[in-house]
Amino acid sequence: FQLKKELFTSLPNLTLVPVSKWLSGILEDSYLQHYPLNVIHNGINTEIFKPSAENVFRIKYSLENKFILLGVATSWGSKKGLYDFIELSKHLNSDYQIVLVGLSRKQIEQLPVNILGIERTESVEELSNLYSEADIVLNLSYEETFGLTTVEGFACGTPGIVYNATASPELIDKSTGLIVEPGDINGLIDAIIQIKQNGKQSYSEACVNRAHRLYKKENRYQEYIDLYESLL
Repeated sequence: FQLKKELFTSLPNLTLVPVSKWLSGILEDSYLQHYPLNVIHNGINTEIFKPSAENVFRIKYSLENKFILLGVATSWGSKKGLYDFIELSKHLNSDYQIVLVGLSRKQIEQLPVNILGIERTESVEELSNLYSEADIVLNLSYEETFGLTTVEGFACGTPGIVYNATASPELIDKSTGLIVEPGDINGLIDAIIQIKQNGKQSYSEACVNRAHRLYKKENRYQEYIDLYESLL
């Protein structure tokens, strides 16, 4: 720790770019607090992540009449909310289908029968279709520096539910989804029912607009360019 502190604080001309307000707050409480901070959110490709009317995934897995709750991660564990999804599955009837993307083969084999597990997809187009066909994107992570899956879901017109932990809450407003306390399965169920009753379409336009307004990659790139130019 001391070596790290000495090395980082020895830099005379350093500007830090956290990807969320939450991460900015963490830096302000660290030994890096005396350096200038400039929050620039992560960006997404809105030419790829966009609403689609296709139902390829639903047809492939015979989910045409299911209310799909989608979770996506590059790796799954307790901090990503895997066991919360499993607990949630115990309280849902057959109208709902939890779909988790990014699991290992071993994890898929250990899932309860009412959760559909899919290994990581290398096709962003396929992932975009998954977001579009889902009814809600659930990000039950306990630790997020940003929360990219929530925003990718927005771009595809799908509302989100996140835990009130780390950076996740700042991504959502009342027109694009709901925030639930970490580990509160009953609160999570209430939030799911509320969005289901309102209907996905009542959120879709606001979700897409928020993704384009705040997280479009070209605009985020421009923020970096503007920052570099201001420092020259």
